[in-house]
Amino acid sequence: MSLAQRRILLGVSGGIAAYKSCELVRRLRDLAAEVRVVMTEAATHFVSPTTFQALSGQPVRVSLWDAQAEAAMGHIELARWAERIVVAPASADLLARLAHGMADDLLTTVCLASAAPLYLAPAMNQQMWAHPAVQANVACLRQRGVQLLGPAAGEQACGDVGSGRMLEPGALRDILLASFGTGALAGLRVLVSAGPTYEDIDPVRFIGNRSSGRMGFAVAEAAVRAGATVTLVAGPVSLPTPTGVTQRIDVRSAAQMHAAVLAAAREADIYVGAAAVGDYRPLEVSTLKLKKRAGTPLSLKLDENPDILASLSAQPAHPFLVGFAAETHDVAGYARGKLERKGLDMIAANQVGDGLGFEAPDNALTLYWAGGECELPRTAKPELARELISRVAERYRAARP
Repeated sequence: MSLAQRRILLGVSGGIAAYKSCELVRRLRDLAAEVRVVMTEAATHFVSPTTFQALSGQPVRVSLWDAQAEAAMGHIELARWAERIVVAPASADLLARLAHGMADDLLTTVCLASAAPLYLAPAMNQQMWAHPAVQANVACLRQRGVQLLGPAAGEQACGDVGSGRMLEPGALRDILLASFGTGALAGLRVLVSAGPTYEDIDPVRFIGNRSSGRMGFAVAEAAVRAGATVTLVAGPVSLPTPTGVTQRIDVRSAAQMHAAVLAAAREADIYVGAAAVGDYRPLEVSTLKLKKRAGTPLSLKLDENPDILASLSAQPAHPFLVGFAAETHDVAGYARGKLERKGLDMIAANQVGDGLGFEAPDNALTLYWAGGECELPRTAKPELARELISRVAERYRAARP
């Protein structure tokens, strides 16, 4: 991976997350990018311009009223120089000023004067991020084609927990890398299914799986960062669409997911089936709520759901197929059997139960393919997803050069 000779302008606005931007400069420079930094006056209260100058190897600009720099219209020179502009952190104040077209400091002036793609990584208190005024500004910026990167959810410097954390420097670097078409999946179309499926029993009850969708959503985000065009088919989950996903299709039942995946797979190069699709559905669905009868057991007759992976592998032309196997025992045996039985290119197997797999923030995977296997040790699901996508890219290139 390289960003050699790529010109990236980093804007830093006022917020405690500014310290993370130092790491972002270092990671971009590690890939040989040229980085110049523009700070707001507020940002200098958190990190010194000298720090960014040492990391970037370039002078840092702060003021629009720098007589020496502006003698040659320095803000215009910066605006023309940049191939990408990323503002990290992007404060609520900066989002508001950009949404209203204000150019009252050097950073906003450069953003308005440049034709380069603009990426904003918001960072603020969770209550500020949820405020209708901030969300209106975000919607306005998105409508104009500005890319919003994050925010992530988690513990914040103020002690609150929620959405508002700036994305980590590694994630921002990967997104910028992918934007130049240099990622491991650059130019490829990836289809990901994620989350559970629910099968209705009556208007009130259903049977379903315990999947939270977090692993599948992390896979979709990792594929975007690797440069792919990503379509996400999601079961009933309450997760925000990962940044950069081109299309999200929401479904509820296994039959709906089957239909959506088969339709989208016609345009896909790779399919990652991370969804926990229900194997069975009620043979009959009551139109009225079923009533409990004391002492009388309730029996349900179940019918088998269509198999998405088997349906795809049976087609003469199909995407590179990556399945998942969530097992409580004999993980390797069941995973290898599923790999062969369904004609998959790769399968990602993991043990579930006792706090593993479902409804957990981390996971571990063992990857199997014809003639090989690979262990991915337990780690946070976003990091695990990036490792998985890296291996998928390797196997795809080997199988379909």
